[in-house]
Amino acid sequence: MDFETALGSLFSPEGRLDPYPAYDVLRAHAPIFQAIDGRWFVTTHALTNRLLRDSTLRVADAGDYDGFWPDWRENRGVASIVQSMLQNNAPDHTRVRRAAAATFTARRVAALRDVIAEQSAELIKAMPERTDFVSAFAYPLPIAVICALLGVPDADRPWFRQRAADLTVVLEPISTEEEMGRADVAGRELEDYFIGLVAERRREPREDLTSALAGDSGLTGAELLANLVLLLVAGFETTTNLLGTGLRILLDRPELADRLRAAPELAPAFVEEILRYDSPVQLTSRYTSVPLDLGDGRRLAGGASLNLLLGSANRDPERYPDPHRFDPDRPNIQPVSFGGGAHYCLGAPLARLEAQVAFPLLLSMLPRLALDGPPVLRDRLVLRGYASLPVSTG
Repeated sequence: MDFETALGSLFSPEGRLDPYPAYDVLRAHAPIFQAIDGRWFVTTHALTNRLLRDSTLRVADAGDYDGFWPDWRENRGVASIVQSMLQNNAPDHTRVRRAAAATFTARRVAALRDVIAEQSAELIKAMPERTDFVSAFAYPLPIAVICALLGVPDADRPWFRQRAADLTVVLEPISTEEEMGRADVAGRELEDYFIGLVAERRREPREDLTSALAGDSGLTGAELLANLVLLLVAGFETTTNLLGTGLRILLDRPELADRLRAAPELAPAFVEEILRYDSPVQLTSRYTSVPLDLGDGRRLAGGASLNLLLGSANRDPERYPDPHRFDPDRPNIQPVSFGGGAHYCLGAPLARLEAQVAFPLLLSMLPRLALDGPPVLRDRLVLRGYASLPVSTG
């Protein structure tokens, strides 16, 4: 595969099924290169790690969207993401992130361990002998946990699944008009829901994240709504992908599944290697705000567009020898799957905790769990995961 073919394959459904051969070609070509359309692509772990933490880089924010898509606010799915901290830069990002971090605390996340274990056990007990793991477990567990965190009533949780799934297309660089229409509808319905929930929590506060953010966080009404939608969508989508991908990896390697079943304390190392081996987020974008020195004599001008290939960085042989081998015993596993720097994923500890609790429970409660048909990957460039994963439990 030549360089141009490798890059083009990432933008084709066939190439996205397994992007790793293309990543190998692109990484061998250069740590960073410029495509014909002017965008830069970053391929190595060292450079990706450095750029994620570079405070001079910025994300595309509302001002940028005003320039290339003046009526973006009319699509409420797009607006909910662009107006959230995901697409904010300092000083607004710093202020909003600080408010969210003050409520999304390590203590609050740790307190969810029992909720995760209880919900996992209930879902496992309810799984039929033949089922789709994504529908039966990988979707409902993260939704149940993030809804518990936000204070969403149990009865409303099934309603969120399709809306959240429809809205995530906004995070993809490739989408159809029909998909964007569904994202708009989902954004409007989620905003309406959270308007009601915020009003209710302001009347009667509870010990949940919505009450905390709706209190004295200092967020504007638009910021509050956008970030509640973001926490819901980001809180379930990447974790769903992590659970589905991780189970597929374990079922393909029964000796490692047996090992984790016998020693559940190994779950953190297994989860880190799953995140490295097949990242639930494959790409993130940044822009230079000032000229950027690449360290090899080249200098990028301000306003340059950078696409950081997280999936490629996580399989960089310079950082991880024999990178295409799944090995939970690797020393110092530090995947870039959740980003880094100011925009490091706020929900990363929760996603990790859900996976660390769920995998040992699945393996111990369902010792004969096995694949039961061909898995189907979602056709996505950024968010990588399974649309369906047929399994048998007996």
